[in-house]
Amino acid sequence: MSFTRQLSEMSASELNDAIDDTNFPQAHILSRGRNNSVCSTSSTSGTSSLADRVVAQPEETQPPSSAGSEEPAPIQPNRPRLILKSSASIPENDGHENCTFHHDLELDHKPPTREALLPDMARSYRLLLGGLGENPDRQGLIKTPERAAKAMLYFTKGYDQNLEDVLNGAVFDEDHDEMVVVKDIEMFSMCEHHLVPFYGKVSIGYLPCNKILGLSKLARIVEIFSRRLQVQERLTKQIAVAVTQAVQPAGVAVVVEGVHMCMVMRGVQKINSKTVTSTMLGVFRDDPKTREEFLNLVNSK
Repeated sequence: MSFTRQLSEMSASELNDAIDDTNFPQAHILSRGRNNSVCSTSSTSGTSSLADRVVAQPEETQPPSSAGSEEPAPIQPNRPRLILKSSASIPENDGHENCTFHHDLELDHKPPTREALLPDMARSYRLLLGGLGENPDRQGLIKTPERAAKAMLYFTKGYDQNLEDVLNGAVFDEDHDEMVVVKDIEMFSMCEHHLVPFYGKVSIGYLPCNKILGLSKLARIVEIFSRRLQVQERLTKQIAVAVTQAVQPAGVAVVVEGVHMCMVMRGVQKINSKTVTSTMLGVFRDDPKTREEFLNLVNSK
């Protein structure tokens, strides 16, 4: 059954499911392809398209007049809001619904905290050092497995974070409907194909519909999804969808510019190459002038 949820009505686990399911095997909501001007997926796979989830929903434009009033209430023009909508049923979690980082239901249940993984991860790094021909017991490498395990947990700390906790109520009612842009947000992430870093900057813009988001929360949203094993294309989309969930704006635009060490240190070794990805939702996708204004603001010095 189709449903539309506001942020305040969704639990933390539901928010995570709606935003970052493409990181994990049970992905059932976010799209993977593009059909005309919107993203879509096969209906036989049990997933729904991004168009099914992010829809323009006009607000009431003429409130009912009070009893006995002779003149009708004035019409209040408002932009349509983007509200996440899904027609897919969320599968049962079989006891894993309270696990903060275990998203693959086919694997055995993990320890209750990520720190409990440190001993096993350290042993794995020790085996890796031995496989490289090194001596894990020499002075410089004795504590390297533990250090590397702790570093990897930090690099992927986004798995322990969710949108609801990060926002922490910093969504405010405000009569503002002009573009809000925060640009050049620093981003560090890990390529899921080679487990090497990629880094760069993120620019986010949105058109409010009487709700604004604390500016620092845009940077924190970037942190949630960049601090995971990622590809830049998915990271860009997840940031845009998260902002949509937070404030249901008239539109969201995200541009990410990244340098990938898998292209710099190995393979083609193109040191000066940069990758630019974008996601445009709502009026940023539909209105060329709005999109051009955003891109001009992002590219200005």
